[in-house]
Amino acid sequence: MSTDAEGGDDRMEKINVRVPESLLAEIDEEWQRRGYASKSEAIRDALRDWVNPPADLSEETLDDLEESREQRERGETVSGEDARERLGLDD
Repeated sequence: MSTDAEGGDDRMEKINVRVPESLLAEIDEEWQRRGYASKSEAIRDALRDWVNPPADLSEETLDDLEESREQRERGETVSGEDARERLGLDD
């Protein structure tokens, strides 16, 4: 086991983990697609979720989030500032 300092005072420890080849292949396919800078960063994030699980969202909320993403991709959304202006609201 070795330790590295990575930005700030948090010390990092290196661990060795054995995983099935099929799981490693899936990790290799996913980490960049999901926007991680490295495979290690993706695995650290997954471990944080394991230790502190995120709140579960209802199926309805997940559907609403997906619809919002699709609307954004189609250019059907406006910024908060534009919405306030259109509605005549002040900050």
